[in-house]
Amino acid sequence: MPADAHPREYRSGSDLRTLRDALGSFATGVTVVTCVDADGVPFGLTVNSFTSVSLDPPLLLVCIARQARCAAELAASPNFAVNVLQTGQQPDSIRFSTRDQDRFGTTTWATGETGAPLLTDSLAVFECERHAIHDGGDHDILVGQVVRASFDPNMDPLLYFRGSYRRLHFG
Repeated sequence: MPADAHPREYRSGSDLRTLRDALGSFATGVTVVTCVDADGVPFGLTVNSFTSVSLDPPLLLVCIARQARCAAELAASPNFAVNVLQTGQQPDSIRFSTRDQDRFGTTTWATGETGAPLLTDSLAVFECERHAIHDGGDHDILVGQVVRASFDPNMDPLLYFRGSYRRLHFG
């Protein structure tokens, strides 16, 4: 029987790769979180740690790695947007996950009502005011209060599972 046919286990202090692989067994959507700095320069980052927190008040959260190039701008901005990507936006996901200097140069986007960049043709967009920031180990947990949300019910989500992009298969 192949070695990977048996479940693998992580225990505190053991191989972090095993923990990372276990966490990757949870299929997630893919988002790009965006903001502008005090000078109006756009920043963005691919994030898959995103969830709804509350409907009343309308709160959501994203987890931003502190080592990310734009972590400081996202933490300092009073407004940000969460762009939920659809299947045709896989190139955007890759572009915003690399250290590319001009992430917005080849991406079609518009300025939202709160000033944050909105990626054109996203599955859903949440424009937020910063509500809180919490310590999350090597990440900042950025909580936003949703001031505007929009979505296209005719698109399919871009998914990420076990280190690869995936698509929904309806049967």
